[in-house]
Amino acid sequence: MFTTLTCLAALSFSVGGYFMKQSAGLTQLRPTLLVFTLFALGASLQTLAMRGQQMAVTYIVVLGLEAVTAFSLGVLFLNESSSITKLAGVALVLAGIVTLRIGQ
Repeated sequence: MFTTLTCLAALSFSVGGYFMKQSAGLTQLRPTLLVFTLFALGASLQTLAMRGQQMAVTYIVVLGLEAVTAFSLGVLFLNESSSITKLAGVALVLAGIVTLRIGQ
């Protein structure tokens, strides 16, 4: 359940970040409402994931997954650049998440 909740929380935060970009500085109503809705959903899911887990580990896992999904959304939908260096950074983040979870 932890993995599902943290993945969904990270996805909610990342898609919320995508709509941050679309909101043009909170000037567009629909994307702005989606930002707040998705961030509230992400926080709720992260809160549920934290039950019985260490706060620090949960935060790091969610933030790491959020970074990976935000990077992916940026490349796929916002035409942001990718490089070997950036992909190596993503791999390091994923390795860190796996290392944290193995230690549990």
